Amino acid sequence: MASIEKRINKAGEVTSYKIIVYGGMDSTGEPIRRRMTWKPDAKMTAKQAEKAVQAVAAKFEEEVSQGFHTDDSMTFAEYAEKVIKMKERNGLQPRTIVRYRSMLPRINAAIGHIPLSKIRPQHLNDLYENLAEAGIREDADRAVLVIDLEKELRKRHLSKWSFAKIAEVSTNTLRSAEEGNAILISSAQAIAAGLEMADSKVFRVEQNRKPLSKKTILEHHRLISSILHEAEKEMCVMYNAAERATPPKAGKSKPDYYQPEVLDQIIRALDGAPTKWKTITYLLIDTGCRRGEAMGLKWESVDFRNELVTIERALLYTAETGTFEGPPKNGESRIVRIAPETAAMLKAWKKVQDQQKRDSGDRWIDTGYVFTRDSGEPMSPDSITQWLSTFAQKNGLPHIHPHAFRHTAASNMIADGVDLVTTANELGHADPTTTAKIYAHQIKAAKARASQVRANVFSHA
Repeated sequence: MASIEKRINKAGEVTSYKIIVYGGMDSTGEPIRRRMTWKPDAKMTAKQAEKAVQAVAAKFEEEVSQGFHTDDSMTFAEYAEKVIKMKERNGLQPRTIVRYRSMLPRINAAIGHIPLSKIRPQHLNDLYENLAEAGIREDADRAVLVIDLEKELRKRHLSKWSFAKIAEVSTNTLRSAEEGNAILISSAQAIAAGLEMADSKVFRVEQNRKPLSKKTILEHHRLISSILHEAEKEMCVMYNAAERATPPKAGKSKPDYYQPEVLDQIIRALDGAPTKWKTITYLLIDTGCRRGEAMGLKWESVDFRNELVTIERALLYTAETGTFEGPPKNGESRIVRIAPETAAMLKAWKKVQDQQKRDSGDRWIDTGYVFTRDSGEPMSPDSITQWLSTFAQKNGLPHIHPHAFRHTAASNMIADGVDLVTTANELGHADPTTTAKIYAHQIKAAKARASQVRANVFSHA
């Protein structure tokens, strides 16, 4: 039988009811108590409230007996944190955990305070509508370095490590700022204070007030759905409210890839590029690897004799954690054959890096990565995007994005008749159906060409 307790204010009015149901014994033999709070409608009479609370208690008791244990004390934010920690323990990729945590602040601002058991589809629909509004990006402003930080530190006879301690920021943050990446405003302010210079003299603030894209809002929806799915499995909620919500529909976008003539222009322009960046770009064009996989490549994974590279790790970057190492996106390593031109570029770059190592002496930090800073330390994957953008502008080329090389490699393989399973393996897709979905247009065009080839037999009859 459910226990019902009245909660009365100083005026002697009943404000709510606390309902307690006993749900068996725990492993120590202690009784398990399930609790919920119910507030009567302000328009109800005392008699109506008494009748209603009895009905609520009976329903709650039935839910508990069936295994449900809705608990009004557990908020969505608290349960979300529990689920993400569980996923982290179970080996979910670090990049996914980082992405989840970047979305949670927006989600929790809207529904984090609501008891888990009271989340309804309307709450989620309101959230999705709010996310689509301009200016929703909290803490979206970022700062870009406008001075030569290394020169400033030399003036002060400071190493990056010692200055990082003075400014109370990580050396990863300093490296990222030097590479042209936008960093958190708070980190920029700390660096400027450490230099005893005005913020505006050291950094340029970039504002982003654009509304979130439909794709990004859908990512928020999927995270919420994943959390509520776990709650449904644990019988903490009666149903997954996200499955009954109405998130925006993201239109299908065709992958962006380069036509042969544009790719030729890019390759010709690379003749005047520094060896390191030319080699990085050759690797992206040749293998279709992701930028983080290129930065995560180590010399031990390069087989010059057989012209093979093993892609078994990726470097990732977030403003909060800096650069860190993780597995490839699908969690599995793959071996990719490289063109002789790419192998030659890797050999040329190794000679340059070996010279840098000799010049640095004891200051060289041997990380084993193929592409490093002048000190041997790893590079942020974002630096590839930054360099390619500047390179395109200087050479009068269309905007270059590293992921477009990946799409180009895939399109070329499909056009040349490479089967989907092989294409998926080369790209590091866990499932060939992923490849088929992304490149459906290219596959359709390849099939049309194949049909035309077969039809040509009749023209010679």
